[in-house]
Amino acid sequence: MIFDIIPKSEFDRIRESGLHRYELNGLYADMCRYNTFVSVKKAGSGHLGSSFSAMDIVVYLYLNELNVIKVGTDSPDRDIYFSSKGHDVPGLYSVFFSFGFINEDELMRLRRIEGPDGHPDLKTKGIESNTGSLGMGISKGRGFAWVKNYKNYDGRVFVLTGDGEFQEGQIYESLQATAHQKVNNLTVIIDRNKFQTDRPVDEINNIEDLQRKIESFGWHVQRINGHVITELESAIKISKAITDKPKMIIADTIKGAGISFLENPYINEHNRTMYKWHSGAPDDESFAMGIEELKAKIESHCVQYKINLVEYKDYENFEKSSTLTYREYVTDAYGDELCKIAEYNKDFVVMDADLSADCKLRNFEYAYPDRFIENGIAEQDMVSMAGGMARMGITPIINSFASFLTSRANEQIYNNACENTKIIYATHFAGMIPAGPGKSHQSVRDLSLLGAIPNIEIIQPCNSEETRMATRYAINKATKNIALRLVIGPSARKIDLPKDYKLELGKGVNLTEGRDAILFAYGPVMLNEALGAAEILSDYNFYLKVVNMPWLNKIDRNWLYQETDNYEQIFVLEDHSNYGGLGDRLLDEFSKLGNLNIKRFEKLGLDEYPACGIPQEVLTYHRLDSKSIAERILNQKLDNNNNNNYSAEAPQ
Repeated sequence: MIFDIIPKSEFDRIRESGLHRYELNGLYADMCRYNTFVSVKKAGSGHLGSSFSAMDIVVYLYLNELNVIKVGTDSPDRDIYFSSKGHDVPGLYSVFFSFGFINEDELMRLRRIEGPDGHPDLKTKGIESNTGSLGMGISKGRGFAWVKNYKNYDGRVFVLTGDGEFQEGQIYESLQATAHQKVNNLTVIIDRNKFQTDRPVDEINNIEDLQRKIESFGWHVQRINGHVITELESAIKISKAITDKPKMIIADTIKGAGISFLENPYINEHNRTMYKWHSGAPDDESFAMGIEELKAKIESHCVQYKINLVEYKDYENFEKSSTLTYREYVTDAYGDELCKIAEYNKDFVVMDADLSADCKLRNFEYAYPDRFIENGIAEQDMVSMAGGMARMGITPIINSFASFLTSRANEQIYNNACENTKIIYATHFAGMIPAGPGKSHQSVRDLSLLGAIPNIEIIQPCNSEETRMATRYAINKATKNIALRLVIGPSARKIDLPKDYKLELGKGVNLTEGRDAILFAYGPVMLNEALGAAEILSDYNFYLKVVNMPWLNKIDRNWLYQETDNYEQIFVLEDHSNYGGLGDRLLDEFSKLGNLNIKRFEKLGLDEYPACGIPQEVLTYHRLDSKSIAERILNQKLDNNNNNNYSAEAPQ
């Protein structure tokens, strides 16, 4: 597929065309929207709604306010701008491209190994702060601004936040501390587009009256239309003159501004106002319509301002982002099973952190509205509320992304566990895949964060069948806290369990038989690679026993002994850091057994931060794909003599 993009030379020409800044801003912003739309389509995922709602603001800042264009991105006297929410970064990359911070290939390799991450990361020139975990931006901005004061550096600090982000507790800590510490060279702009992932902010967790709230913390606050440049210019001018307070500009915007169908929410069959374009790439039909609409707007600008029409350039696509032929979502089974169990079990409630659609909770939300609690983007508050509910005899089932829930609310989870109640933590988006959003969303430390809690059982199912079993066990049978570790993306293959398989505490199940080595793995992503490695190794007369181990911190010692007694080579494939995962649990059990003659034990997991990209290239990058696993198993031969007859040559 060939995409049309607007080359940097056209942005240079438009900037030098002599247009008045008000005329320039609208045209330039639509040109950046165009490239953003193309890059997200090509990436196969990204956040269009917030990229477009913030675009007029970001373009105005870079064209008119930020000195970073002149002094450079490394000067301590530079103006600093970053987005706290981070979802809007595809739009920011298009602005960076227009000024030459990143090149054409980087722009068009969004969410790929060689390109910029799906959320801001310092590896990309122009990015000032890693973001994507919400609520941190004002605090970080205060840090930048404080040092500028201390070191007598020039330059201002601007932070863009989302409105849903104002549900996070750290936001209010930062508002209070910034005013108290008199860090007054900080300006925060709220992209008040009024929608969260797919529902209005005010319906999820109302943050209004926002202006009065922020003013009560000691800030100077203005409210403007974020798409009207004269209002934005005036607000920033006023902010410059305010030197005795930190400044806040509430910019009312339209999510998806710039393409008509991206701007329009809809009413669903449950009479709910919904927004479709928070994340994901447009389908082919929508892409074609959006491109034509943006081209028409750009042409209209040029005709109105009597300048030459913008020229486009072909950019040839490379390989498809995904080659999956089998697509099973374990979260579909999870959401469906919740509804089935709710028919006869009245003693649990489901809690959500603005991720109902992603966590496949919509059916439960609509079927049992009196048992569904939407808490918004406030994990710590949600977990502590659940603690009180559990003390009253109700089982809360908490849902959020694993990277946020297990880390941000870790202290609250620990506090609840100390009370010996039962709470179920459904930790979605676990592991490194999907990797497109970047490391802020890739949960590869959750096992170590939860594993030190004595009365919690961590389970990761491998397919829909095991997910249903695990959900039933967690709600109906378990007496301790449960963490259900769930992959959010599609499975790459159908993982077949034995017909008589039952989920038994601390026990796994063999998926293949093998005499030469044993490999423990868990979850659909890594079991797919493990099974692929076994298939490759069999061609070399090396037979690998693959064990699905859904229990990640509880191991039946007798079962383990029986499964491993005849093996001298043991491998553990982690969808996690090598520290604190299943491998460490197994090592601990082996040390307690004491009589195993293991010649080799190896953990195959992450010793570094997870890369951003499409699934297969990320797995290959970390040598966790099936081919690399087979090579690693074959090429590191035992030092002792053995009678196994297999080739030590690496698979090709």
